[in-house]
Amino acid sequence: MSADTPHAGRPRNLRPETLLVHGGTLRSQFGEMSEALFLTQGYAYDSAEQAEGRFTGEDPGFQYSRFSNPTVQMFEDRMKLLEGAEDARACATGMAAVTASVLGAMSAGQHIVAAKAMFGSCRYIVEDLCPRFGIEFTLVDGRDPDNWKKAVKPNTKAFFFETPSNPQLEIIDIAAVSRIAHDAGAIVIVDNVFATPMGQKPLQHGADVVVYSATKHIDGQGRCLGGIVLASTELIKRYYHDWLRQTGPALSPFNAWVLLKGLETLPVRVARQCATADRMARHLLTKKGIGQVMYCGLPDHPQADVIKRQMTSGGQVVCFVLDGDKAAAFRFQNALQVIKISNNLGDAKSIITHPATTTHQRLKPEARAELGIGDGMLRLSVGLEAFEDLAEDIDGALAAAFP
Repeated sequence: MSADTPHAGRPRNLRPETLLVHGGTLRSQFGEMSEALFLTQGYAYDSAEQAEGRFTGEDPGFQYSRFSNPTVQMFEDRMKLLEGAEDARACATGMAAVTASVLGAMSAGQHIVAAKAMFGSCRYIVEDLCPRFGIEFTLVDGRDPDNWKKAVKPNTKAFFFETPSNPQLEIIDIAAVSRIAHDAGAIVIVDNVFATPMGQKPLQHGADVVVYSATKHIDGQGRCLGGIVLASTELIKRYYHDWLRQTGPALSPFNAWVLLKGLETLPVRVARQCATADRMARHLLTKKGIGQVMYCGLPDHPQADVIKRQMTSGGQVVCFVLDGDKAAAFRFQNALQVIKISNNLGDAKSIITHPATTTHQRLKPEARAELGIGDGMLRLSVGLEAFEDLAEDIDGALAAAFP
């Protein structure tokens, strides 16, 4: 196979939109235009000596698709170019990527500091899974860098957080928190799903590891699962290469191919979704029955100064709180005709969910209350529909919620 990338005799200053169409492509002898899909478990060797070389690392070819695969490698290489990372490893799901990013870097007796405001499954990794392996944890209000500094212990090895957070859209100052972590000898792991790689580059602000659920915007059309861990070559080699190779959360070649095709349209889709989300947030501000609107593009966001420094858009997720109880929130959702009820996000279709009873239902009531996740809160993932149709759908649902 031959590489067809900007690094093979082509300009190195290509923009993200171009890299997402051409970057990392490997072509077979047939010269296919669309990336080839290699649905294979294993690979034939020309000789026993070559087989030995593959396993010792002296021969750089492929061995087994749990370890590596040409289609999966193309996805990893394209994500590296987009993120500005030296290395990457793809995973079967976003949570496989989160689990690997945390547990792969830590050992029994060490300590992790994490933000309280994050996806329910991510909190499970920190609160439930880490202690089972002898890893201590501390949860903090991540918005104040001083809280991270106060939580550091002699055995602190990692900081983990989402920014923006799910679902409240809280922001963490990546640069400030990264300085604190590095002073303590810890690495910084950032879940960048809500911002997307088009809207925020954590590595540029001091983070060491970036993780994505590629299931979300990278696929963007509700078709498949996937995840990826991106970091320096040194960190991938030290913490993640063997972890992923031996534990086996491998991304399927077919899903890698789907994600490659999703990357080609990522800039166009995300730009449109963010523009519509901005309009929707401002529309919601004018509506009776809505007590609070949270969106990273609003000028009155409590952390607007940090957003301006580290994000290039407000994102495509809007969170809002109805002036009502769970019954009102359910009436609102059930009255929607265009927007679908689902717990995914980043889809071409607009999706709404009730965090208290879905994505964050496993949290104890007091934990949800501390995070501000009440019965009236709804999370809206804005899709590619016409803004006018979405606005009319929202208005009709509000009338049903408050008859």
